[in-house]
Amino acid sequence: MVKILFCGLGGIGQRHLRNLRELLGDELQVHAYRVRGQRIKLCDNLTVDEGADLEQDYQITVHHDLQQALAQQPDAAFICNPNALHVPVALQCVRANVPVFMEKPLASGLEGIAELVAEVEQRQLPFHVGYNFRFHPGLQRLKALLESGFFGRVLSVRSEIGEYLPNWHRYEDYRQMYAARADQGGGVILSQIHEMDLIYWYFGLPKSIVTHGGQLSHLQIDVEDTASSLMRGVSPEGSFPILLHQDYVQRPPVRSFKVAGDCGYGEIDLIAGQLRVYDNDGELYEQDDFAGFVRNDMFRAQAAHFIACVRGTEQPRVSLHDGLQSLRLALAALRSLREEREVALSEVNIHG
Repeated sequence: MVKILFCGLGGIGQRHLRNLRELLGDELQVHAYRVRGQRIKLCDNLTVDEGADLEQDYQITVHHDLQQALAQQPDAAFICNPNALHVPVALQCVRANVPVFMEKPLASGLEGIAELVAEVEQRQLPFHVGYNFRFHPGLQRLKALLESGFFGRVLSVRSEIGEYLPNWHRYEDYRQMYAARADQGGGVILSQIHEMDLIYWYFGLPKSIVTHGGQLSHLQIDVEDTASSLMRGVSPEGSFPILLHQDYVQRPPVRSFKVAGDCGYGEIDLIAGQLRVYDNDGELYEQDDFAGFVRNDMFRAQAAHFIACVRGTEQPRVSLHDGLQSLRLALAALRSLREEREVALSEVNIHG
């Protein structure tokens, strides 16, 4: 029996639950620490399964007190509540010696992070941060090409993600979503942090960042809906520009990542699911449309990886340290936006 505690069962929490049920079958025992207690059950495409009951259908044992839930001695905890609530819950789980899967981003600020890092290191617990795009075959291939030196010296990087916020979760009022609310750690910079994690994964932390944007649209939210960031990437050959655009307004959605080097060029369209790579002569070197790949494959692979970490056969691919680096980048962008200046990454760290 594998006993999993869920802290948050919204859209992403239920996706993880579905995948764990598929992977573990009757071996899975589900507990949940619930505050709001909404019982709507969602399908894979985030539509409501009408007439279904979340707690009954998944045979969830519900706890309204976290310590009571942890007293059940779960094998692992999935923390899928709003960003601003991640760290306090994670600290209690770690202190109970429970391995943690933390949804991205790690938090909405640095408060409590140093304490969390110390607790995890002291106990040597598995701790994985949910950057599922690290399990995307196209993004993995792009990383392999970068590491092989195929592109030569990297000259520029461009990444864009734009999607209309009211279309995210059609089953709820977008104005009440975590992504729309400052008090829950919302805004495009933190909510669309995947691309910042990819930048860190591919190139390490940039030296500095300057961000422009804000709450520019007619959306009824109190967080930034548009952010364009220019970063100073660093490599052994010197610095290079990294441009990232994020927004809550584009229809149709766009999601792309492009790398230009002095020996080649690569681009991936994550909406169309296409990777194209060009050689030094501008000729098409390889192309992949990932036939048969569906979005949930990333999440399923990630869940299987985390269970292997809990069982001690693998080490987390996205550690607490990794999750902290992308958070530092996002917080530097937010500081740049707020203070209207370039911010060095050295200014944002857990030691003040």
